Amino acid sequence: MFLFIAGMRTMSDNSLTPPKSIRARSSQRSIIRELLKLASQPDVISFAGGLPSPKSFPVKAIEKATDWVLETQGTRALQYSSTEGEPALRKAIAAHEAELGAPVDPDCIQIVSGSQQALDLMALAYIDEGSKVAVEDPTYLGALSAFKLQRPEFVTLPTDEHGLNPDLIGPEFSGIRFAYVMPTFQNPTGITITEERRKKLAEKAREYDFWILEDNPYGELWYDRQPPKPIRCYAPERTLTMGTFSKVLSPGFRLGYIIGPKPALDPLTTIKQAVDLHTSTFTQLISARCLDEGLMKTHMPDVRALYRTQCHCMLDALERYFPEGTTWTKPDGGMFIWVTLPEYINTDDMMKEALDRKVAYVPSSAFYANEPKFNQMRLSFVTVPPEKIDQGVKVLADLIKEKMAAHNA
Repeated sequence: MFLFIAGMRTMSDNSLTPPKSIRARSSQRSIIRELLKLASQPDVISFAGGLPSPKSFPVKAIEKATDWVLETQGTRALQYSSTEGEPALRKAIAAHEAELGAPVDPDCIQIVSGSQQALDLMALAYIDEGSKVAVEDPTYLGALSAFKLQRPEFVTLPTDEHGLNPDLIGPEFSGIRFAYVMPTFQNPTGITITEERRKKLAEKAREYDFWILEDNPYGELWYDRQPPKPIRCYAPERTLTMGTFSKVLSPGFRLGYIIGPKPALDPLTTIKQAVDLHTSTFTQLISARCLDEGLMKTHMPDVRALYRTQCHCMLDALERYFPEGTTWTKPDGGMFIWVTLPEYINTDDMMKEALDRKVAYVPSSAFYANEPKFNQMRLSFVTVPPEKIDQGVKVLADLIKEKMAAHNA
């Protein structure tokens, strides 16, 4: 006992934990996580979180499906499952993909514990330290967080006001492990790239021999017209497409999936088995039942109508209050609007002032892999009531006008 206590006295603060791995040392606190702590205060109008609206949760349908699963498959639902995922869910996903014009064999679907696990598995399976990984500019910060743990070299995909521009992809992209893209209602910009650009990206992937990692969490959240087919329809032999139930069913289920050629899924399955054995059997069977009962057809129209109303409310408020010299995207679906301010306004610095006025957003620097831009912000509209959207946008507009006036003084 004496030796133990004496040893404890000589420990530094760093010895209060076991020696950290390179991966743990590479992990940094997320600006979003810290911001959401502040933004979650009840008196804050938060445009920061990428959370689906609780109004979109099909509680009754899930309750009904849960009862059915427990009554008909109770012992199976409470038991271990296969790492690849429950056959019933994989079959239901395949049927839905076929309805969208993107057929897939159920054996080419890997179930995962949320799309964030999909990103992590991709990083573990396909990124070594120093590997070149191409990402959009800006891109989803959750993907950056997952990939950075493997310490890759990021290469920036060319973009313009219409999103990813594959015409500008050249020989410098030869040798990259994959290009991570979110072609539909992108997070953070809300932009959707055209069918022509999707086909062109597929051609470039073949020409320069790289894979495409297609992230599609928002594809079902279109407002007035269905988006183009997934990129995997144009390059199925070198595309891995990720989907999730978080935006259409329940984020609390932590349920997602990866579609791709079976040989490309096998390493992900092996790693997943080592990480968590399998995704929850219970939530898989509930989700499969919801799909089989036609939930996507009966439930999603109401969700789309809700998000369309919220989006138009924010676009109207931006048009009404924001000053000349600011611009923003006008998405056809999804959950986000991307605002660009004059270059002399730093949205990282302005964030504290906005929070002091009880409004939250996400500054743009978090969404860039290499050279961040500081004069943009992501606004999410789906969880804020229309009257609060109007109020919050006006607060931001007044703050921006003050910054512009001070600069021009």
